[in-house]
Amino acid sequence: MDLSGATAIVTGAASGIGAGCARALAAKGATVIVADLQKDKGEALAEEIKGLYVEVDVTRTEQITEAVNRAAEVAPLRALVNSAGIGWAQRTIGRDGQIESAHDLDAYKRVIAINLIGTFDMARQAATMMSRCEPDENGQRGAIVNIASVAAFDGQIGQAAYSSSKGGIVGLTLPLARDLAAAGIRVNTVAPGLIDTPIYGQGPESDAFKAKLGESVLFPHRLGAPEELASMVVECLTNDYMNGETIRVDGGIRMPPK
Repeated sequence: MDLSGATAIVTGAASGIGAGCARALAAKGATVIVADLQKDKGEALAEEIKGLYVEVDVTRTEQITEAVNRAAEVAPLRALVNSAGIGWAQRTIGRDGQIESAHDLDAYKRVIAINLIGTFDMARQAATMMSRCEPDENGQRGAIVNIASVAAFDGQIGQAAYSSSKGGIVGLTLPLARDLAAAGIRVNTVAPGLIDTPIYGQGPESDAFKAKLGESVLFPHRLGAPEELASMVVECLTNDYMNGETIRVDGGIRMPPK
């Protein structure tokens, strides 16, 4: 699918994986809607890639609607990358045997609301707008890539909330692709491993920590670059025969229990 002359929405686009995807899509000729809560970083990136920043909290469905409408005003909406998400680490039960020490239920609900429900809400609204586009010569109207995580398969101790949210995205992939096939819209999921993003911090201590993490990667023995992940995202969007699939981009890592 040709993305030149089209719009592409990337949620969580202001930094990290989302920013890498936004830059890669702009390089393919798309006008990227930088959908994020980080206004300063989002506006700076939008200016850099000649895109458009729209404030989006993916738990607020009206903000998603606004982003989708803004995208369609610029050019036909052909691509969506769902990269917005948060992490959380807490064991299911506490050490003292008290129910009050069990996993924070509100925290669990928040992770699911952002990572899973936000992904679905964005997909259902963007796909609706894509369905109004004229199909290309292959009958395609658009494509969606959702960002999961290897935690969907190799969830570690304390990752019950995060892993179930990302596992939900993996489970969503095929039925969503089947639902949207009649409209000529493809859906794939990319599951990154250890990607070098700002969450690891900066400076000598951060570099040493990342180097240690990289030793656990099968090969190459390092963290992945956002650009490497973005390359797979772009492939899923532009390769007409990629549909209904979840792809790990992780250097062959299989996460241990902790």
